[in-house]
Amino acid sequence: MPKKLDDTLFSDATRAVVGEVDRVSAAVQSAAWIRAGALLLEAPAVFTIGTGRSGLALQMAAMRFMHLGLATHVVGETTAPAIGARDVLVAASGSGSTKRVVRAAETAREQGAEVVALTTAPESALARAATEVLVVPAADKQDFDGNASVQYGGSLFEQSVLLVTDALFHALWQTSGTQARELWRLHANLE
Repeated sequence: MPKKLDDTLFSDATRAVVGEVDRVSAAVQSAAWIRAGALLLEAPAVFTIGTGRSGLALQMAAMRFMHLGLATHVVGETTAPAIGARDVLVAASGSGSTKRVVRAAETAREQGAEVVALTTAPESALARAATEVLVVPAADKQDFDGNASVQYGGSLFEQSVLLVTDALFHALWQTSGTQARELWRLHANLE
């Protein structure tokens, strides 16, 4: 018989999710993220790609990169231009084998662009196509036994992608000397 949702179960779930994200965040190799940040700042344009929830997390990162004043595009949007030399593609795939993401990374490299890969799999096809590999030490989507995470279906990877890209944005913003009011002028105003 299913458990009844109560305060204790919800509180335990909240602690589990936050604890796992904290563990992953603490294990991220900051040197790789610093190198990735430098690539973003030097790029004529930044593109993001991911599928499903990973893609949604990168759409949020794209918005933040745009707030920094970077020319930012989400792959697949009708206004996304062609990628070119020195541009950066930020690509997320927990397994590192999502065909659409790997193909985009390979195409970006063929065009002379840099590729920043966010993955749990440092030996994956996506990692091999990347200029910089940002290992997010989270659970694989098919961690059905809960060995790496008690959460379902890649949730820890997706949550971590959102938080570490937001942390990267925050670090880049803090080093820019730009005031929050200046970022706000780029915030959407047609809502």
